[in-house]
Amino acid sequence: MNHVPQPQHNRQLAVWLLVCAFVLFCMIVLGGVTRLTGSGLSMVEWKPLMGAIPPLSDAQWQETFDKYKQFPEYQQVNRGMDLAGFKRIFAYEYAHRLLGRIIGLIFFVPMVFFWWKKRIPAGYKPKLVALFGLGALQGLLGWYMVMSGLVDVPRVSQYRLIAHLGLAVIIYGYMLWVVFDLLFPSHADARAGSRLKRVSFALSGLLFVMILSGGLVSGIHAGFVYNTFPLMNGHFFPPGLYGLTPTWTSIFQDITTVQFNHRILAYLLTVSILGFAIAVLRAGVDGRTKAGIFAMLAMLVVQVSLGISTLLLVVPIPLAAAHQGGAILLLTASLYVCHCLKNN
Repeated sequence: MNHVPQPQHNRQLAVWLLVCAFVLFCMIVLGGVTRLTGSGLSMVEWKPLMGAIPPLSDAQWQETFDKYKQFPEYQQVNRGMDLAGFKRIFAYEYAHRLLGRIIGLIFFVPMVFFWWKKRIPAGYKPKLVALFGLGALQGLLGWYMVMSGLVDVPRVSQYRLIAHLGLAVIIYGYMLWVVFDLLFPSHADARAGSRLKRVSFALSGLLFVMILSGGLVSGIHAGFVYNTFPLMNGHFFPPGLYGLTPTWTSIFQDITTVQFNHRILAYLLTVSILGFAIAVLRAGVDGRTKAGIFAMLAMLVVQVSLGISTLLLVVPIPLAAAHQGGAILLLTASLYVCHCLKNN
């Protein structure tokens, strides 16, 4: 009498994972804001459990501020900052870490419940365990990133930054893929040829690289120079491009090269997505796939507009945060199209 059909269980799991994915999306955007506001090094201790409780009294706030004063960011960047200023930057990093704890709870507790109730379909338990394990690894990687800015130079390593961002995006994408499998377990649009299916995955991979490139731009503050478009201060190939030795280090460390590469990736993605969309629509795909393509095109327009505006206006925080969120939404649409076209 109390038996619930498996498709309903699948929908319950999908709704739960969509909520988790939304919180993770918010966490990625907030991570960008934390970076842009210079707040990421304001919490100099990592307390996975007790760290959920912020300073509550004036004495606790002063103690926390005094600990911050012992580290290079205060001594080299924020010397003279008062307690009110410290509270402002602390708030962003605290909210970011709190969201991490929240997503851990809203993932783990329902997972145990669904497992206990035997509502997890065959083959999905390893996927859920993998997601939980990746989430735990992400927390460790976040602290590893922060540690790089607590010694000598008060700036987190851009390598650790893009690793932290990349893993967050991987978790988000994998979570969405599990949702798509739960909601559309047998769908495959056979009208699109295998070449288009391969291209769809290649585009998603290129979007992932583009997101990492944006992380590099943020990590070394490359968005605050060459604030002109379409040329970089009058040059398509600006002076000093790939000027470091060895040359490959320019990809990660040279401001000119990092911004140039980000622009080139944007051009490449724009042309590739437009060409891919035309090819898919000409293949006479079904309604779900068409909806995904139109979502990709809409987000492409929004994302290009946000990117150019962010650059020209010299990285205002609301626009920059929207630009990072737009990249994740464009990837979301791309993964959805991949799932529509994939072979089952």
